[in-house]
Amino acid sequence: MNIYFSGSIRGGRQDAELYKQLIEHLKQYGTVLTEHIGYENISHSKTDREIHDEDMAWLRESDIVIAEVTTPSLGVGYEIGRAVEMEKRIVCLYRNIDGSKVSAMLKGSPNFQCKSYQTIEEAKTILSGFISE
Repeated sequence: MNIYFSGSIRGGRQDAELYKQLIEHLKQYGTVLTEHIGYENISHSKTDREIHDEDMAWLRESDIVIAEVTTPSLGVGYEIGRAVEMEKRIVCLYRNIDGSKVSAMLKGSPNFQCKSYQTIEEAKTILSGFISE
């Protein structure tokens, strides 16, 4: 199974360690095509076009899409929209922290699941359930 993991990069890297833990959990189910999202430091040596084209190729290759949407990101929203167009199975995860709110466009979409979690263990349980569906 090819897994596309999406999380904020330019929108903020405060959740990089969390992404890393989620990606490590997902690896037991298949290949995480976007493992770099969990790296503390991400290389910025590629052009914006190269990044776009590479991400879209991985998205097309993926069987499922996992998006951590606690930190708002235009790129993550774009990837989710494109994944919907490609009819991918998608789950969005988010934490209710510091009064932050997830977009109604995500939470209200009938095209994918949007799940709240509080702990990393709870997120892993959600992901395991989603994958086994």
